Amino acid sequence: MAHLPLSAEQAARHRTRVTLLGTAGGPPWWDGSDRAGISTVVSVGEDHYLIDCGEGWGPQFRKSGLGPTGFQKGLDNLRGVFITHHHSDHMIDYPNLLLLAWHNGSNGLKQPIQVVGPGDRGTLPPIFAEEKREHLPEVFHPGSPTPGLVESTQRLLEAYAMDINDRMRDNAKQDLREIFEFRDIELPPGTGLDPNGDPTPAMEPFEVYRDENIRVTAILVDHRPIFPAFAFRFETPDGAIVVSGDTGVCENLVNISQGADILLHECIDMDWVDGLMGPDSPMPDPNLMQHMLAAHTAIEEVGPQAEKAGVDTLVLTHLVPGNTPVEKWEKAQIGFSGTLVVGEDLMVFGLGAPSGSE
Repeated sequence: MAHLPLSAEQAARHRTRVTLLGTAGGPPWWDGSDRAGISTVVSVGEDHYLIDCGEGWGPQFRKSGLGPTGFQKGLDNLRGVFITHHHSDHMIDYPNLLLLAWHNGSNGLKQPIQVVGPGDRGTLPPIFAEEKREHLPEVFHPGSPTPGLVESTQRLLEAYAMDINDRMRDNAKQDLREIFEFRDIELPPGTGLDPNGDPTPAMEPFEVYRDENIRVTAILVDHRPIFPAFAFRFETPDGAIVVSGDTGVCENLVNISQGADILLHECIDMDWVDGLMGPDSPMPDPNLMQHMLAAHTAIEEVGPQAEKAGVDTLVLTHLVPGNTPVEKWEKAQIGFSGTLVVGEDLMVFGLGAPSGSE
């Protein structure tokens, strides 16, 4: 069954929806593009589940109409937050989630917001082309150089201690650690033992969250050298949605996506990469070039991945660069027999039968 973008009125008739808050990938500010940073919401009824906190997700959440409107409203029905990996373009507005929650709906919460994300990498990533470098990089914060979500969050809150103490003492605000509960994703025993050599061992999806609306499973995907990097599958009463996270071509992603109604898949324009930093470009950058080739999925590679997984609808998001014309992204249809949609900010998709239908 094809899933096409809906108007706000049409979307409201569906119990389960997917909203693209932001569809741009990468840290750059893209010239000629108004795409916000990568962020997505899965909704079941009035409950919302946020995936990644790219630049601008908060104002986009407000524009989407997902939360109640009004002064100090918005996040009242946010149930869970899921972080695919620790790259800055997926986390840059994570502090906003925490520090602005007091003023944007935390008073309306019925239970703490669950925040789930990757744990400690366990070992430093290798240095690319180490033998060619004159000066090796020093290890930043050597006492704990690869922290997971829980530790990173604690450090972040400590950095904002002045603001937090002021709000709690002067404005009688609730302790943020009561508003949010943080958890590192624990890999299944014996999995992920070699982050540098084998970051995506063959595995089965495993559960990371469950409530009365939704079941969320995760699997490791190939975004080397970042580890852990996850794709998430959201099982709802009306169908399944998979969010790829950042990944190259990866059998684990095909595994977790089997039979999904909607696959939200990252995509990169390799012609742009080659022209910007390839060997014949004005400023060759073999370090970044090798990352782009290995850790992302090219336009011509996305369709066959989705076809192999047997998904109904493929939605391209996390688009790099954010200003590539839509017509070029549409070439991802090659090798895919289902419905392709090039994601745009604030697009909404509905799953299941709309209310009032026979």
